[in-house]
Amino acid sequence: MRRLTGFDCAGVWCAATLDEGAKTTGLLIVSGGNEIRSGAHAGQAALAAHFAALGYPVFRYDRRGVGESEGANCGFESSAADIAAAAAAFRVEAPHLERLVAFGNCDAASALALFHSGLAIDHLILANPWVIETQSEADAPTLPSAAAIRARYWHRLKDPRSLIDLLTGKINLSKLASGIKQARKSEKPTALAYRLADALAAGPVPTTILLAQRDTTAMAFHAAWQSDVFKALRHKGTCPLEALDSASHSFADPDSKAWLRQKIREALYSEGG
Repeated sequence: MRRLTGFDCAGVWCAATLDEGAKTTGLLIVSGGNEIRSGAHAGQAALAAHFAALGYPVFRYDRRGVGESEGANCGFESSAADIAAAAAAFRVEAPHLERLVAFGNCDAASALALFHSGLAIDHLILANPWVIETQSEADAPTLPSAAAIRARYWHRLKDPRSLIDLLTGKINLSKLASGIKQARKSEKPTALAYRLADALAAGPVPTTILLAQRDTTAMAFHAAWQSDVFKALRHKGTCPLEALDSASHSFADPDSKAWLRQKIREALYSEGG
């Protein structure tokens, strides 16, 4: 059964949805970006329905200033109180819960990594964590990382049609030169990548990282993951990284959706579910 509910966070009301289930392990879904709790194309609502049908209670919410929730939207780096209040509210709404698995995609994954410490969360599932620095100008687009540009060019080089496009003038040579210049840059890990690595290395919570490996956000994270920034965490062995050959950031196509659900199911099962 699905029912609407809500909770207080720093004096404002946040809207939430609980999909009920009898199992003692529950799934907390944290929305990324400015998405409402149903997710892109209702993907998170469908995810909740899927696991509730298997008996798992699932809790979703709109953080402050998003969707039906009150307050100001200050972005994912200001969402520590929202995550803490949601985790506590989930246990109030489903008092039979013994274990809690938290899932987030993109900057929701980064928020969970940064702010999970001290909360009653037993397992983190972080999909395509966001480690890209934004532009200083509020309305300037964030450029793809050098890692993402290199991967894109390598993919195009393997496609014979790219050579035809080049010979027939369909490829803009000025843009090509600019892209190659960007791809050759030696990319330094961002401050956010350092913060994520420190937060995950310091915590005892088992964590699974999931990447859609042809997604640009995932490519940027994978480049940081392979650097010295995450070296301690890689050697620690408590944070396995698994990748799917997909470009779907939200795991929207059938194969990606099935893979994501299987990985979440494995985490729920490992926590006694």
